[in-house]
Amino acid sequence: MKPRSPTFEGFKVMVREPSISLAEIAWRWSFGAACWLLLAFSFFEYLNTLPVSRADLLLLRSRQSRLISQAISHIFHGSGLRLIDTIILLAMALAVGWIGIASLSRAATIKALLAYFREGKNAPGGEPGMVREPAKWGLSPLFGLNFFRASVTLAAAVGSLAALLLGGAVSSTDHPAPGSAFLVFLSVVLLVWLVWSVMNWFLSLAAVFVVAEGRDTFGAMASAVALCRDRTGSVFAAGGWFGLTHLVAFVVATSVVTFPLSLAGALPVGVVFGGVVLVTLLYFGIADFLYIGRLAAYVAILELPPDPPIPEIATVLPPPTDARIPAGTSIDQDELILSDLPARS
Repeated sequence: MKPRSPTFEGFKVMVREPSISLAEIAWRWSFGAACWLLLAFSFFEYLNTLPVSRADLLLLRSRQSRLISQAISHIFHGSGLRLIDTIILLAMALAVGWIGIASLSRAATIKALLAYFREGKNAPGGEPGMVREPAKWGLSPLFGLNFFRASVTLAAAVGSLAALLLGGAVSSTDHPAPGSAFLVFLSVVLLVWLVWSVMNWFLSLAAVFVVAEGRDTFGAMASAVALCRDRTGSVFAAGGWFGLTHLVAFVVATSVVTFPLSLAGALPVGVVFGGVVLVTLLYFGIADFLYIGRLAAYVAILELPPDPPIPEIATVLPPPTDARIPAGTSIDQDELILSDLPARS
C-alpha cells in the first residue's frame, strides 16, 4: 500500500473537518477580543486617575505646542509607577487566563484530531471500526507546557527591551551612531524572536504527546525531541510546506490591503477602515486554519506508520573460478575456433 503523506493529511483535515479550525478561531478570537476590551478599560481607568487642573486645561486650549507639552508633562508627572503596576497586573492576569483557556482548547483540538485519525477509514489500517484505545492523560502537563510558553514569551519581551538598551549604549551624545544603534537593536531582536519561535513551536508539538500518549510535561518534551530525531524529514516537510503557505497568504493579504488604502482619498474613512479590518480578519482566519492543518500533520506523523525502508537488492556473484589451465592439458592446434570459421556471404 502506498504510504500516506502527513502533509497532505494535514491539508485534507482543513477541508474535511472545518469545525476543528472554526473552534480554534472561536477561542482565539474570543480571548483576543476580551484582551482588547480589558486593555481599553484599563487605559481609560488609568486616564481617569490623572489629575488635570484648570491651569492644565488652559494650557491645553492654548494651541501652542510648547504650552501643550508642558501641560501633558505636568499631568503625567508621578504616574509612571501606577502605569507600571497596571501593566504588570494586566500581564499576570492575561497570562494566567491564557494558560487555562489554551490548555483546555488544545486538549479538545488534539483529541478531535486523534479521533479523526484513529476511527473509521482515516485509521492507519484504513478499515472502519479499528479504534485504538485512548491513553489516560490529564490537563496538568498542558498547563505546564503553556506556562513554559508564557515564560518564553516574557523572556522574549525582556530580550527586546534589552536590545533597545544595548542599541542605545552603542550611540552616545558625544559620538552619535544611529545607524549602528539600529543595526544592533534589529539584530538582537531578530535573534531573540527567532529563538522564541523555535521554542514556541517545540512546546506546541510537545502538547500532542500529552493527549496522544499520556505523557507528563517533561516526558512530552522528550517525546517531541525523539519524534524530530526519528522522523526528521516528515516533521520539517510538514512545517516547511505549511510555513510556505502561510507566507503566501501573508504576501497576498498585504497586497490586497493596499487596495482600500489607495482609495483613502476617494472613499469615506469608515469604508477604508472596514476594508482593512475585513482583509486582516480574513488573513487571521486563514492563519488559524493553517495552524490546525500543521498540527494535524504532526498528529498524522505520530499516528501513521513510518515509510517502509527501501529493500536491498542482493547481488549474487558466481563462485570464483580458476582461469589457469591445468597441468598436462594440451590444445589441439587443428581445432577451429570462432575466428577461424569462414564468413557467410
